[in-house]
Amino acid sequence: MNEPIDPHRDLRVSDFDFDLPEELIAQEPPAERGASRMLVMNRATSGLRDAMFAELPSLLGPGDLLVLNDSRVIPARLYARRTLRREKEKPTGRIEVMLTEPVGANQWHALVRPGRKVAIGEILVFPNATGAIELKAEVLERGEFGDRLLQFDPVSDFLASLDRIGHIPLPPYIHRDDAAADRERYQTVYSHERGSVAAPTAGLHFTPQMLDALAVRGVAVARITLHVGLGTFAPLRVDRIDDVRLHRERYTLGASTAEAINRAVSECRRIVAVGTTVVRTLEHCALQAAGAPLVPHSGSTEIFISPGFQFRLVGALLTNFHLPQSSLLMLVSAFAGRERVLAAYRHAVENRYRFFSYGDCMFLA
Repeated sequence: MNEPIDPHRDLRVSDFDFDLPEELIAQEPPAERGASRMLVMNRATSGLRDAMFAELPSLLGPGDLLVLNDSRVIPARLYARRTLRREKEKPTGRIEVMLTEPVGANQWHALVRPGRKVAIGEILVFPNATGAIELKAEVLERGEFGDRLLQFDPVSDFLASLDRIGHIPLPPYIHRDDAAADRERYQTVYSHERGSVAAPTAGLHFTPQMLDALAVRGVAVARITLHVGLGTFAPLRVDRIDDVRLHRERYTLGASTAEAINRAVSECRRIVAVGTTVVRTLEHCALQAAGAPLVPHSGSTEIFISPGFQFRLVGALLTNFHLPQSSLLMLVSAFAGRERVLAAYRHAVENRYRFFSYGDCMFLA
């Protein structure tokens, strides 16, 4: 007998490409939070329906468990001046520094630009609005694509310093400087745990009124925390999806959420993930549990979900539209099928949906 052909074998990154006119990339949030369009996909029939996010309660009901990511974005984009170790050297040259991940006591991985100018041993100083030095860091290690390991001098409250001198790290496809409004609009209304350098954008659509409407419908809500790193925007520099490796991201699964998920599974109720960050966290935890009930814990994950993945927990997904050839598009394709998802994206382009972080959304069930 011939061996059955695996439809997911030898998929390439280029198999997840689509044509996207640049004018469909949302540069601003909608005038009102929650006033977004929503493309609804029925995975069983491949049916598509144009809707509005305001209709979400009609798609959910009693018994559904909606899981949110409550991570909060920190103002991780900083501007530094270069100097050397010699105390009398005058600081020169503005450098953009994007914090990506804390790795130890006062240490952060960061992306610097222009990277070729920043060598190991250099001191970066970060002034505040008055010109006084707010933060100072030494470059300890140099990696690829502008990556540096920075050792910051201790301060009484590092996050408070970021609040004073940092900027909201808007994604690279938003071609404008951050504005005062982004400090609120690039956060979910339920964000709480500080640590992300990119927003879990599917949650940006929610308002307190929407959460109230879901509660009236009998929808249960639980929260996880996954701190989103810049790896979510990093281009995949490989050809085959089998070679994709993602950056690690930190997460926490709390006791009440673990209990709610275990109860939903035991009662065969649907778990609805708000965003790919929730999908990755839940499915990572399910793999770690290996069929046993989930237990509360913190950890990190580099799980990569692509076609052929067997979902253990997530039964429906609310997500934004993602970059061509991205790991996030591959995750959505794993959930609903590559051809169906690419057809849905073509529909979205033809019908002028807004794409990416500040864009419209899609509900797949």
